[in-house]
Amino acid sequence: MSMTGLPAFDTTVQKSNTWVNDVAKELGWEDKHRAFQGLRVTLHALRDRLTVDEAAQLAVQLPILLTGFYYEDWKPATNPSKERTKDQFLSHISDYFQTIEPNIDAEAIARAVFKLMSNRVSTGEIEDITGILPAEIKELWPQAVRA
Repeated sequence: MSMTGLPAFDTTVQKSNTWVNDVAKELGWEDKHRAFQGLRVTLHALRDRLTVDEAAQLAVQLPILLTGFYYEDWKPATNPSKERTKDQFLSHISDYFQTIEPNIDAEAIARAVFKLMSNRVSTGEIEDITGILPAEIKELWPQAVRA
């Protein structure tokens, strides 16, 4: 039975929910809202480090619902960010969670999201993304992607 009465909506909700569930499972979290926020903020941090073209190419491989969240508050004129270190990248994740959960493991979140992406986004796109990233940030991706 359809949730919304619109198959396209139902499909994107189901696909997006699968992504969130996979992040939650990888992190050992039961709180889907927390997992969604981790996915969302990591996608934002990644998006802001990509060129405008590369950010758009990644967006087309996300579930449609997640694409909307991915583009939320985006300022393409500022891409790519000049930040180069892993700590700078991870600070975007930890800063987001600071008021809700100050001791969050930002690196674990980034690694979980990147693992999910390496399984759900085309190999060519992942190669393009990791080819743009500074070495320290690229190290957050699964070993198979970095090889």
